[in-house]
Amino acid sequence: MLKEIELRASYLKDKKVESIYFGGGTPSILKASEIDRLIGQVAKYFEISLDAEITLEANPDDLDKKKVQELRNTEINRFSIGIQSFYEEDLKWMNRAHNAEEAKSSIMRVQDAGFENITCDLIYGFPLLTDNKWKNNMQQLIDLDIPHISSYSMTVEKKTALAHMINKGKTPALNEEQSAEQMLLLIDTLTNAGYEHYEISNFAKPDKYARHNSNYWKSKSYLGIGPSAHSFNGTSRSWNIANNALYIKGIQTSELPLETEQLSTNDRFNEYVMTSLRTKWGIDQKYVQKEFGDDYLNSILKNIEEYVYNKEVNISEEGIITLSPSGKLLADQIAAELFIVE
Repeated sequence: MLKEIELRASYLKDKKVESIYFGGGTPSILKASEIDRLIGQVAKYFEISLDAEITLEANPDDLDKKKVQELRNTEINRFSIGIQSFYEEDLKWMNRAHNAEEAKSSIMRVQDAGFENITCDLIYGFPLLTDNKWKNNMQQLIDLDIPHISSYSMTVEKKTALAHMINKGKTPALNEEQSAEQMLLLIDTLTNAGYEHYEISNFAKPDKYARHNSNYWKSKSYLGIGPSAHSFNGTSRSWNIANNALYIKGIQTSELPLETEQLSTNDRFNEYVMTSLRTKWGIDQKYVQKEFGDDYLNSILKNIEEYVYNKEVNISEEGIITLSPSGKLLADQIAAELFIVE
């Protein structure tokens, strides 16, 4: 990864690095010294903003007192903690490595060490999660004064243990109606608690938006380092090979192990629609007209009429197109309707 940073030093040419995000598998297994080396290598080849957001994704079971204290001596200034649930039976059902006690104590250890900028993940829409349990999960984070919360509906991936259990009838299938109801409960609970619903899956206290995620939704350039990592520079997208051994072999021979796709105008338009519609900033009609032209704007306005009529989409006086609370349940469907398909 250090070598790949060197090989890709020109990718974000003339751009300041505003955020660094240690994500992917389980980056919290990295030693503090390894994190320092990676950040130092980024600083060697790129200009990092003085107020850069530097996030580490972490599992609760990795954040013991010794680990948290070690991380205090690094440049990490934000944690993303994969809580998912505060209930033991839920965590066992999800096959998570941490338990309910670790879910809460890990957050408190990070706070006690002086870290304030924290985001936590919660999952909803699975058979064990009653509405009461769901409210209690959210309330725990509210009471802990967590400034940013990300929440996702449970999905079933093929060839996973959960998919196998559902197919064998050992656990109930996921219920779309439950998922929709719990998403609306999520929006209602967190907005009433002072959080801003600034993206479909993300809620933040004032001025506590995730800079990394926000830049992604605003189509800013980013560079991904490591196996399977994706990169985007506005006109093309690239992704590294997933196989660890082949990735290492490519880097060792200074041949980047990646594929690149040049984005057509339609690709860039569809990307803009998909990411912007998920946010509170929405689709800007003036931007569409300037970047893509009248035909693209007219296509949006024509295809969105039904959703405006059904009050699933709002259009402001300034021409900003955003989703209503009921429209947020249909975000992917509405975006697909607006895509230009060649």
